[in-house]
Amino acid sequence: MPKQKTHSSSKKRFKVTGTGKVLRAQAFRRHILSKRPTKRMRHLRHNTLASAQNAKVIKKMIPYM
Repeated sequence: MPKQKTHSSSKKRFKVTGTGKVLRAQAFRRHILSKRPTKRMRHLRHNTLASAQNAKVIKKMIPYM
């Protein structure tokens, strides 16, 4: 039986933790940043967990991570 292919854009965007949870980057960090408060931008730096529903789909796209 052939191997599954990994979804190329997903492997760049998501990481799976040791316990199997999916990490993703926060949104609203791409452009028009000067009008946003420094505190908000500082908190958006850190990764967060994907929701349980999305994590199930993401794990299928990155089977070997």
